[in-house]
Amino acid sequence: MKTKIVLWGTNESDERVLIALALNAKDNKVDIWTFPEKVVTEDFSQKMMREWRNGAEVEFPEEKTHMERELSVTESLLPEELKVERGDVVQRAQTEWHFVVLSSKLNEVYQTELSEIREKIDDLEDYSQDVWENLKGFWNKVQGQVRERNLFREHADNLRDNTNAMFSKMKELRSKMDDDFKSRSQEQVDKITSVLEDLEKKVEDGFRLQGVFEELKKVQRNFRETKLTREHRSHLWSRIDGAFKKVKAKRFGDGAVQDSSPMQRLTRRYEGLIAAIEKMERSIGRDREELDFQKRKVETTDGQLEAQIRQAKILMIEERIRSKEEKLSEMHNTKTELEAKVDSQKQRDAKRAERDAREAAKVAAKEKIAQKIEAASATRDSEKLEKAADAIKGKEDAETDKKEESVLAVAGSMLGESLTDVMDTVKAVAEVVGDKIEEAVEELKEDIKETFSDEKDASQGESEAKSEEE
Repeated sequence: MKTKIVLWGTNESDERVLIALALNAKDNKVDIWTFPEKVVTEDFSQKMMREWRNGAEVEFPEEKTHMERELSVTESLLPEELKVERGDVVQRAQTEWHFVVLSSKLNEVYQTELSEIREKIDDLEDYSQDVWENLKGFWNKVQGQVRERNLFREHADNLRDNTNAMFSKMKELRSKMDDDFKSRSQEQVDKITSVLEDLEKKVEDGFRLQGVFEELKKVQRNFRETKLTREHRSHLWSRIDGAFKKVKAKRFGDGAVQDSSPMQRLTRRYEGLIAAIEKMERSIGRDREELDFQKRKVETTDGQLEAQIRQAKILMIEERIRSKEEKLSEMHNTKTELEAKVDSQKQRDAKRAERDAREAAKVAAKEKIAQKIEAASATRDSEKLEKAADAIKGKEDAETDKKEESVLAVAGSMLGESLTDVMDTVKAVAEVVGDKIEEAVEELKEDIKETFSDEKDASQGESEAKSEEE
């Protein structure tokens, strides 16, 4: 955007003159020169049009007039006595130059702020996070103005170069601080590692595990309060976690160090998300307070430049709030999804617990039934053999059919008594495990039927053998 224009016009005497205008942005004024046509040679005219207008120095003739006028939005750049052939050129220059003045003022404000930051950095002996954030915030403001084209390229380039130089110095200080921090962090790592090795040796040597466990808790608390690099913190956390697992394995067995259940993992994730949501909401609240403050300042500001700067800050804060609210919305969606997963996991865990209890009851019932049947079978076999022997011995001369009927009657009586006891047991167990009583009874009937059939066949075999002997 040019700050000089040259054009032909006439003066108060209606004489043709060459008019040259130059903006003095610093003082918000315009220098105006007029040259009578008689002194304007072709060479001078070309130099003014091509060189002076683009910033070069051109020697003016002695016969000329000069005046200085305040740059105004409402009043014309030229006095009433000067008339020009291209009034639109003057009007456009007046509009553009007003913007140039505002932009130059903004550049001056930024240059002053940058000088203050430079003084702070020059006084630093160690890296300061506050100064770094101050410098970063300053550059963010400048970038916002550059994106909105409120600063000219040369102003933006100058601010960028000076800011980059200060960033470089801050990075040097931070690099030095990082090296020192890494060194101190390594010292803490070596110290904590030595303690962990001693505790692990105590575990292997069979020291009192409760005492070792309490010492590990102290190490863990100290670890949380110690400033460490990310790599060192991750490494030590693994060592401490491994030491805890070794102690638990010694105290409670290998099952104590199993991975946490799905419900526990979901619960930890949900609790972490809730904490993040609360933190984000607090951050948005602080931004809204800052936004309200800037809006109040805009309403009470004295200068237009300051108002424009405040407005730029408002835009930046509003954009920051919008971005955070989008993230907060995503976090709430994730929270809803996690709540659904937690409910679903609770239902699965309840069903699994119910199924496990039912299976355990079935196993216990089966064992009880088996014990009852085994005891009843042993009693039945003993009594059956004794009664069968007495029947055969006391009635050796009876007919074969009568012997068979006697034996079968005794066996049937015993089976009837056993059947009553076993069926009572089956009914009680079936009520516990939720099975159908009828199915259990039918199954038992089939077993008894087979047993009775086998006994009948055995009895008939004995009768036939006896007949052959007789």
